[in-house]
Amino acid sequence: MNTTKLSSKGQVIIPKSLRTAHHWEAGQELVVVDVGDGILLKPKTPFPETEINDAASCLEFKGKAKTLDDMKSAIAKGIMEKYK
Repeated sequence: MNTTKLSSKGQVIIPKSLRTAHHWEAGQELVVVDVGDGILLKPKTPFPETEINDAASCLEFKGKAKTLDDMKSAIAKGIMEKYK
């Protein structure tokens, strides 16, 4: 088990073995989450969270929109082909 101490400035040193295991370098931004009996440190994601519409809207589709029945049929066909 790794241990560390809280400095008088409120700083904590994360042991090198953990920094290496998580690929955390100097300057890594971390999110601090209060979990009741302690805290959880998580790397801050470099990109903001997005919705599927944000990502999929950049895909251009030309043609008639597929119905739910079309999609179900295509899935069933794919399953039949895979497990024949």
